[in-house]
Amino acid sequence: MKTNPFQKKVRWIFGIIVFFALIMVTRLYFLQIVHGQNYSDKADRQYTSISVDTFDRGSIFFENKNEDLISAASLKTGYILAINTKLIATDTEMYYKKISSIITIDPGTFYSKISKVNDPYEEIAKQIPEEKIKQINDLNLPGLIIEKEKWRYYPGDSLASNVIGFTGYDDSGVNILGRYGLEKYYEDNLKRDSSTLYVNTFAEIFSNISNNFIQNKNREADIVTSIDPEVQGYVEKVISDTNNKWSSNLTGAIVIDPNTGEIYSMAVTPTFNLNNFKGETNVSVFSNPLVSDSYEMGSIIKPLTMAAGLDDGDVTAKTTYNDKGNIQSDGYTVYNFDKKGRGVVDMQAVLNNSLNTGAAFVMNSLGKDKFLQYFKNYGIGSETGIDLPAEAAGNIGNLLNNLNNNKKIEYITASFGQGISMTPIITARALSTLANGGKLIIPHVVKTINYKVGLAKNISYVDEAKQVLTKQTSEEITRMLVRVVDEALAGGTMKMKNYSIAAKTGTAQISRPIKEGGGYYPDKWLHSFFGYFPAYKPRFLVFLYTVDPKNVNYASQTLTSPFFDITKFLINYYEIVPDR
Repeated sequence: MKTNPFQKKVRWIFGIIVFFALIMVTRLYFLQIVHGQNYSDKADRQYTSISVDTFDRGSIFFENKNEDLISAASLKTGYILAINTKLIATDTEMYYKKISSIITIDPGTFYSKISKVNDPYEEIAKQIPEEKIKQINDLNLPGLIIEKEKWRYYPGDSLASNVIGFTGYDDSGVNILGRYGLEKYYEDNLKRDSSTLYVNTFAEIFSNISNNFIQNKNREADIVTSIDPEVQGYVEKVISDTNNKWSSNLTGAIVIDPNTGEIYSMAVTPTFNLNNFKGETNVSVFSNPLVSDSYEMGSIIKPLTMAAGLDDGDVTAKTTYNDKGNIQSDGYTVYNFDKKGRGVVDMQAVLNNSLNTGAAFVMNSLGKDKFLQYFKNYGIGSETGIDLPAEAAGNIGNLLNNLNNNKKIEYITASFGQGISMTPIITARALSTLANGGKLIIPHVVKTINYKVGLAKNISYVDEAKQVLTKQTSEEITRMLVRVVDEALAGGTMKMKNYSIAAKTGTAQISRPIKEGGGYYPDKWLHSFFGYFPAYKPRFLVFLYTVDPKNVNYASQTLTSPFFDITKFLINYYEIVPDR
């Protein structure tokens, strides 16, 4: 059937109407949804004495077990009170009395600023709540200037402060940007560009299609973390109590899903209040030692050595050797922690009794080349790629330097976690290979990026995990670590009736800086502890460490109770089904 000219004209007109309707709908979307808050702020500012752009920034969220979003970093709105001294009457005392009856103002600061004759603008108070600014406005005093302002606000105060980070001025003192933590790492997504607010409708529509759907690397967004505030709060309390009990220099913890790399808690003490960080005198507290500081971890590395031997087929759980209590190599003597020999024992006894000589036996069975390759496959000596700034890679340089000579001592000490250093997050990732079927995961804190325009992006690196151990090796080392808990840890008293727990402690000497003579402090130790559960289908891996605890010898004394406190909390909070 032919289309007559009238029908063609109607369709053409209808198409134009639809086209312009789509443009208007799109424009309304940008006006009301994308830029709605910006225009609202502009409207608010027409009632103040000076129109200025207010600060804007994307939000950061925690997520609880029910997938509810809880604010971790947002914006708070208030007002600035300034004065134009050109318009101030001579009775400055009256100004002070009336204003100070509503808000707290330092008299010295007030009189200093109000005495600047003919100054059109002097700020005298910031972050004033709306109800207070209304009272000040009702005073009808000449020369008062009221401006709306926004500032970064952290509802949790110190909760996960080393992970979230904070904002501050750049070196120019003009622009505000992320300084630490997620605030810095996701700066390109969290920052807002007010210059894009007033552009031509057609230009905005088509530029946003390009910028927000095609070139989406630096798109404006809010971010959702995998940090559960309930878990984070509980873990922070546990490590704070532990740090205080043993007068440690620092205590830290990581709770991670060993299968996906999602981090539920990343905590350290001492810490700081994000809403009052300017009061801190020691700026080092702002960094995150869980990703930035390296340590010699000690005996929690023995399961990695054992797993390498199992995986390569050099040992089994029943392989035996003669433990004499020490081993000599390259002019050095390495002892067990108690300097005692236990005669002919198997590999399970090596883990149960944390025997340095047994770890050395496994390393020698592997050989230097294979041992080094396994440790490199575990990611030791490399960054994890975690989405936090200033990550360190640790150090296995001694092994690399000695690979092509006949010396073995560096490899022997590395087999039980001395002489090589790694960050806590590198350690947690490496140990996760024992729990998850032998895969090297990518740990991450952010799980979703909610773009301001366009679709959300869910973060997952499961498909990128590298197989570094066989599944059979993972199952075997897990069986061995479960026996460590059931039979050896605290004399077997920590065995849980309804849950299988795989765990190991570590006690390592702290190295002495070269400027102090090198070597190790005779009386300073790093204690560590890791475990995962339910052991054969783990939901969580928990890693703990404490630096230089006082008047105590072993990690089994300092960290066993904190580990099981956290474990029981997670079991109850997430209602984990028993596996025994």
